[in-house]
Amino acid sequence: MKKLMLGAALTALALTFGAHDGHAADKKYIFALVPKNTNNPFFDQARDGCKKAEKESNGAFECLYIGPDEHGGGDEEVQVVADLIAKKVDGMAISPSNAAAMGHELVEAKKAGIPVLTFDADLLPQDKGLRLAFVGTHNYEIGVNLAKMAMQIKPKGGTLCIQSGGAAAANHNERMQGIRDTLAGRPMSGDAPGARLKGENGWTEADGCPLYTNDDFTVALQQMQDIMGKYPKLDAFIPTGGFAEFLGQAYKTTAAKWKDKIASGELALPFADTLAVQIDDLKLGLASGNVGQRPFDMGYKAMKFLYDIKQGKPAPHDPTYTGLDICTPKNVATCIGG
Repeated sequence: MKKLMLGAALTALALTFGAHDGHAADKKYIFALVPKNTNNPFFDQARDGCKKAEKESNGAFECLYIGPDEHGGGDEEVQVVADLIAKKVDGMAISPSNAAAMGHELVEAKKAGIPVLTFDADLLPQDKGLRLAFVGTHNYEIGVNLAKMAMQIKPKGGTLCIQSGGAAAANHNERMQGIRDTLAGRPMSGDAPGARLKGENGWTEADGCPLYTNDDFTVALQQMQDIMGKYPKLDAFIPTGGFAEFLGQAYKTTAAKWKDKIASGELALPFADTLAVQIDDLKLGLASGNVGQRPFDMGYKAMKFLYDIKQGKPAPHDPTYTGLDICTPKNVATCIGG
């Protein structure tokens, strides 16, 4: 099934370039926005920002939103990028699912002279020379703010479980490092995702954690149910992404049984991201808080930057951060910035 979905994406890519054989002559560029997966409401917002930039360009460039339908560990995304390089796309903004694998592939993009930005997630430190800049969130600070929410609810510490998107995703590893360092009150390791908490500042990670969802939202919700069942007195559950909340009603139905624990402060349950469905959960008392990114701005700014680069302007500052929104039950009505 994943091969069929990837094949459909690559077919769409071929059709796009087939319809733009003369795009170099009429100065219309094709810039690709490549998410980790396209069945994710977070990346839907990045796509919308990309398309707004396209509209504002008055025909100067096209936003080609293309990626794997499912998050399969990164191989499918790398294949999409390989095909974009072969088709000589005019520029790419990529959220790498597997930072190491993507770095290997982007050697070819650099050889081909294709400008590359990363958004949402970055490459490994040794590969950052393969892209011009990162446009997105200060991922370590997401972890810092998630940890602060947990500490406010549980000032004496406790047992926690961190849930991440993928072990090879640099952005989620940086968030996990921010969580661990902040809860411990000191750096746990120089490298992301940091060392497991074993009593530092009162915090201990439960056996079997961290959990890795591979951005499969159904898996994420099942993991939550399993770990809450295994540890009924768990003090904090901290996801580094929206994951289970993106299932909408399915999450609401399941989380209802934790609502009293959240309200009383028995369970700290802060989430990364502030999509509309998540803000609804926060208003309903089904989360402790949210630390939100601005994916629309990522997609919008990445396209604008790629066009500027093609016009001979300097690359954007590296990194270019798009800001965070800190949402709590107290400020939920006004917490989303722009």
